[in-house]
Amino acid sequence: MPNYVRPKVSGASVFFTVALARRGSRVLVDEVEALREAVRVTKAERPFRIDAFVVLPDHLHCAWTLPVGDRDFSTRWGAIKARFSLSCRRAGFTPPDPVGNVNGGVNPALRRKGEVGLWQPRFWEHHIRDEADYLTHVRYCWLNPVKHGFVERPEDWAHSSVHWDARFRVGMDLVL
Repeated sequence: MPNYVRPKVSGASVFFTVALARRGSRVLVDEVEALREAVRVTKAERPFRIDAFVVLPDHLHCAWTLPVGDRDFSTRWGAIKARFSLSCRRAGFTPPDPVGNVNGGVNPALRRKGEVGLWQPRFWEHHIRDEADYLTHVRYCWLNPVKHGFVERPEDWAHSSVHWDARFRVGMDLVL
């Protein structure tokens, strides 16, 4: 098993990409209220600031800032993924097994948690280095639905923080 070494920076701002196991699925937008609830409950238990967030049909991107003295974003993502998976299962959704793998090719303990089958294991994260890097990743969240061809303008995508971010409303330059 790979030995992932994550930076141990307290109070960091971090950009994430989290994807479903089956690319091409629409579960995240079809069940967006369940995802919002999973994030809301997790955020209430383990506070963090959401700087940007966009939900696409089969993946999401976001930037968070953790509280000073806290560097544990992995537990938060585990809770969000598990809560969302449980909610989907309660609603009758049964995720398919990953293609071509015996036993799903994953740790049976993860399968018991209910995370496997719906989500890709883990997530991708990038620690924000400075203000320019921060703005680049916030813009990336906003522009991702345009990049994927879902809409022509960021504000046309319903599942984006672009709607509540004042920097966009006052005309921040969105040129890549």
